[in-house]
Amino acid sequence: MILDLIIKIVVSGLAVLISSWLTPGMSVDGFGTAILVALVIGILDFALGRLFGKEAAPTGQGAKGFFLAAVILYLAGKIVSGFSVGILGALIGALIIGLVDGLLGSKLF
Repeated sequence: MILDLIIKIVVSGLAVLISSWLTPGMSVDGFGTAILVALVIGILDFALGRLFGKEAAPTGQGAKGFFLAAVILYLAGKIVSGFSVGILGALIGALIIGLVDGLLGSKLF
C-alpha cells in the first residue's frame, strides 16, 4: 500500500515534469518540486472534489472535470514555490498531464 502510493506520487511528479517541458507558460524547478506539485494537486483534488462533489480529471470526466483540473493546476502554481503556470498554461497543462498520466499509468487528477 505504501509502495503503491510512492509509485503514484513519483509517476505523477514525472507527469508534471513532462508537462512543464511541453506546455508554454508552465515551469518547474526540478523533479523535487514536481513531486511537491503532485502532492499539492492530490490534496487540492481531494478537497475540491469533496466541495464540488466531482473528481477532477482532464480526461474522461467531461468539461467540468477538465476545468476543475486546470483550476487545481493553477492553484498549485500559486502555492508551490518553484512552480509557475498561467491560466492558458493550466488549461494546456491539464490536458497534457492527463495524457502523460494516462500513458504512465497513474492517476494524478
